[in-house]
Amino acid sequence: MSVLDKSLIADINLAKDGHLKIDWVKEHMPVLNRIRERFEKEQPFKGLKVAISLHLEAKTAYLAKVIQAGGAEVTITGSNPLSTQDDVCAALVEDGIQVFARYNPPAAEYKGHLIKALETKPDLIIDDGGDLVTILHSERPDLAEQVRGGAEETTTGILRLKSLEKEGKLGFPMVAVNDAYCKYLFDNRYGTGQSVWDGINRTTNLVVAGKTVVVVGYGWCGRGVAMRAKGLGAKVIVTEIDPIKAIEAYMDGFEVMSMQEAAKHGEYYVTVTGNKDCIRKEHFELMKDGAILSNAGHFDVEINTVELEELSVSKRTVRKNIEEYTLKDGRKIYLLAEGRLVNLAAGDGHPAEIMDMTFALQALALENVNQKYEELGSKVIHVPYELDQQVAAYKLEALGFTIDSLTPEQQKYLESWAE
Repeated sequence: MSVLDKSLIADINLAKDGHLKIDWVKEHMPVLNRIRERFEKEQPFKGLKVAISLHLEAKTAYLAKVIQAGGAEVTITGSNPLSTQDDVCAALVEDGIQVFARYNPPAAEYKGHLIKALETKPDLIIDDGGDLVTILHSERPDLAEQVRGGAEETTTGILRLKSLEKEGKLGFPMVAVNDAYCKYLFDNRYGTGQSVWDGINRTTNLVVAGKTVVVVGYGWCGRGVAMRAKGLGAKVIVTEIDPIKAIEAYMDGFEVMSMQEAAKHGEYYVTVTGNKDCIRKEHFELMKDGAILSNAGHFDVEINTVELEELSVSKRTVRKNIEEYTLKDGRKIYLLAEGRLVNLAAGDGHPAEIMDMTFALQALALENVNQKYEELGSKVIHVPYELDQQVAAYKLEALGFTIDSLTPEQQKYLESWAE
């Protein structure tokens, strides 16, 4: 049976456009290209099956091709129904990668795609949000027997993994790629910061300058979103539950207040917390007419859309990826991308140069797990610091930069307690 016959995609005839997208990002991912060259020679995944669940667009597709170049039989599915790009799926199938994904399938079908990817009985996995791991540890533990380990992309996924580990239920080692320096310092901050506003701006076609933006959560993603909002000329309010992060936001020049107070002032809202119900009924009741809501956390639970609908007398789609909710008093509130990730569901995700570092870490972390899975144990693993440094060094080299190194005398000085 051919790869096309085994796959579930929208339309193989879209492949030409998908190849163009993948070729474009490849030209802007020099770190991943360098890793691919080594993988082609050394074949670290030869004879192994790898299942991937990530936002299925061009940059993810190129990561899948790099792992395939390392000898793996790769199967991929999407981690969000609205971020899957059908032309990219078709291109991957033409390149011999099995795909179970299409744009915006019904919920049951989307879940079925995840299960089908696991039914290939992978040796290694790459997960986004912990969906594959959750299925392996709940509904289908029979498919986990062969899994050596894997890598997790997101903060949300790592929280789920640590919960499993704490309960003694995690069945194999998982690398917390999100916690690596070259992930959160660049992907979470600069990648999310830019791509969120790319998604909001292309979707709304409205000005940001002079408006009040409420950023809900001041982790690395929230820092990036707030920084870019400020750069676009917005007045920025930050809401937080962590007093340390709240002080940091204040010293970064932003107003800090509770969500209850911020709800009276915002014109744009962006949630980036990884938690549920961050914007809910009591907040909707205070919002200005025309408020625009968006989410940049992993799951579509940060904005309570059920309560928003209950408060509304009507709901309609007024523009692609914009739903208008009319409240009983006539105020209108606009929700972008159904409350899903606005940068991917209503955009193309992070810039290629940013994902170059993140996906380089994914590829190297997966190789590391495969080499050491028997000694790592069933726990959440940090990305080895030397992998972080390797990716950063490759990136600097690609940029044409050189940096200093310590002299032997300087190294000795740092290691000595005496003058």
